Amino acid sequence: MASESSGVAKVCSREELIQVIINSYDAIFVTDKFGNVLLANRSTGRLLGVDHKELVGRNVRDLVKEGIYDRSTALEAIETRSVVTGLIRSKHGTTLMATSTPLFDENSDIIMVITNSRDQDLFDKFMGLLERERSKAARYKTAVEYLSEVDLESKEIVAESRKMQQVMTTASAVAKTDSTIMLFGESGTGKEVMARYVHRNSLRAKEPFIPVNCAAIPSELMESEFFGYVSGAFTGASAQGKPGLFEIAHKGTLFLDEIAELPLPMQSKLLRVLETGDVQRLGSTTIHRTNVRVIAATNRDLKAMMEQKLFRSDLYYRLNVVPIKLPPLRERPEDIPVLANKFLDELNRKYSFKKTFTKQVLEAFMNYSWPGNVRELRNVVERLVVTSTSDYLNFEEDYSLPNSSSRANNTNCLPETNAVYKGTLKSVLRAVEEEYINQVLSECEGRISEAARRLGVHRTVLYRKTKDKDRIRLHS
Repeated sequence: MASESSGVAKVCSREELIQVIINSYDAIFVTDKFGNVLLANRSTGRLLGVDHKELVGRNVRDLVKEGIYDRSTALEAIETRSVVTGLIRSKHGTTLMATSTPLFDENSDIIMVITNSRDQDLFDKFMGLLERERSKAARYKTAVEYLSEVDLESKEIVAESRKMQQVMTTASAVAKTDSTIMLFGESGTGKEVMARYVHRNSLRAKEPFIPVNCAAIPSELMESEFFGYVSGAFTGASAQGKPGLFEIAHKGTLFLDEIAELPLPMQSKLLRVLETGDVQRLGSTTIHRTNVRVIAATNRDLKAMMEQKLFRSDLYYRLNVVPIKLPPLRERPEDIPVLANKFLDELNRKYSFKKTFTKQVLEAFMNYSWPGNVRELRNVVERLVVTSTSDYLNFEEDYSLPNSSSRANNTNCLPETNAVYKGTLKSVLRAVEEEYINQVLSECEGRISEAARRLGVHRTVLYRKTKDKDRIRLHS
């Protein structure tokens, strides 16, 4: 303590020091170099189940023989002349974590041994709390890593059209609940944007939002990605282990995009987690209880897939609690100019431009059917902004949107071309086929599953036919 008048530190007296030792919560046990007990505080007697005063003067060898406890770390410290830590069990079944430290004089002879002990159950409880805190920190660290890979630019939903206003009314109503949502819509209609909107307006808004493209995860890695793994669970596993997506999204929202691409075995495991909330990492016997709100999305006809036994009906009904269908851009024309100007404003801020649309461009936007939906519109706007040398955006002679009448009737029409083909009929057909495949892939932004659906072929067939594989983002 410090003196209030002089500021000089006051040294504890011998009596005060003894009181500190006697009343310490940890057990303090002192022996001489022969193992004779010199001091034992109240906690030592409490943990060993005896009167601490009766221990003073006894030898630790006799205490072990009488079964007061099963081993003496103090005696081991005397024999090894080193610090010894170990578990001690009392006759009453209490397990102590004890550390004995020998003290030496100037001649390196042992003067005494000080032993500190604490109830092992209390120690285990503390370590459990510490491990949970570490797991929580690791979960949030992983969540930050996931979020850092996602474009977190504010994406407000444009809803000038009546159809989108109806969608927003439903989304706003269910956002405050924990109900599972299934988003249906063509590719590029903004399903992830809608999922983020629901999360931001939910009671989980301060917790993680974890987006997952189910088609982008290799089938052999799905279980470890969704449920995590412990060290040594499989060849190549991280030595630290890894939390799964459900653990990372605990208390938050897990967005499962392209849910139709999950293989049947994984569908079964996902259903079990959705019903119980229990997650078990690969290679572990410990079950983690998770609390996750799930939003799923697809551009596929899940009912048709159920009839073909490609999607589990029980999983479908578990996910399809609140279905929300996002209309394609061609069915919400009032939103087209608003979206286009929104994208233009973002790009102008990003590049410090002052570009504007001409009337000709806006009319072309309104007359086009937008098979790639909002994503295609954004890409077209960006292309115009970054390639135009003028502040007034217009279509150059070498680039324009396709005629709306031909696109509106058939989004899979062949590209207009003035190409002159030469060679055999077989080679010309192959060239036309390649052009058409490239066109559809471009419209689908390289999404194999969507392109295969439009072309009416299996994904493996499309892989085989496609030569320009560098354009393809492998989502299957």
